[in-house]
Amino acid sequence: MGHIPAPPTRRERQREATYDEIVTVSAELLAEGADLSLRAVAARMGMTAPALYRYVADYQALVDLVAYELDKRATAEWAKEAERYPEDDPMARLTVACCAFRRWAIANPRAFSLVFANPVASHVTDRREALTVATSGCYLTDLLYQVWEKTKFPFPALEDLDPVVREAVQDPWIPAETSHIAPEDRGLVWIYIRSWAAVYGVVALEATMHCDPRVIRSGALFKATLVDWLPPLGIDGRQERERLIAILDEELARDRDAWPAP
Repeated sequence: MGHIPAPPTRRERQREATYDEIVTVSAELLAEGADLSLRAVAARMGMTAPALYRYVADYQALVDLVAYELDKRATAEWAKEAERYPEDDPMARLTVACCAFRRWAIANPRAFSLVFANPVASHVTDRREALTVATSGCYLTDLLYQVWEKTKFPFPALEDLDPVVREAVQDPWIPAETSHIAPEDRGLVWIYIRSWAAVYGVVALEATMHCDPRVIRSGALFKATLVDWLPPLGIDGRQERERLIAILDEELARDRDAWPAP
């Protein structure tokens, strides 16, 4: 019989509730365009800044906590959207999840910047651990792995990779579960990195409005980016390609209907 963990104590429940409130208040400040600071969070919560230090030691700890939890909350929303399609249709789920990621980023640009433009300066800091457990990265790469299980799309052999890339895929610093990938198959991680760079790149341009607003509203650049990735992911049949593009078009039309005209 397995060990049953003891239920959390009242103090532990109160502490967790305070962490949840810190994240919620921080998200409100970001949405309002206000500065995110320990003092601002404490004031909104009716606490003193020194009292808040019992939960977050400094500003960077606040950012790390809020970024991790906002990423976790957002990923749960994307997963719920993707679950409109069955578990054995990972490419449809991945398509919808990427669209949901884009939708969230454009609607919440400051939260997006906090979560995804919050640099990690060194691999020896605690922040590396925070980066590599990011919920969204693990979720999206898990879907990509499920796609690979179905299509067996090609990936480079280790000996064909640049030495720096070879080292990176063998000891990845990215938010992805890789323990189940055989050492000789770690070229698959390079596909993880490249596909994420493509999706993240266009979404970052759109969320920060560093792109023609007409192109953002149309979704044309985002669509082109995802469609370009269908052949590398083993989606080369006309019928399957058209099915996925129809799913993508449906998601983008939903966004255009919701967003105000420029």
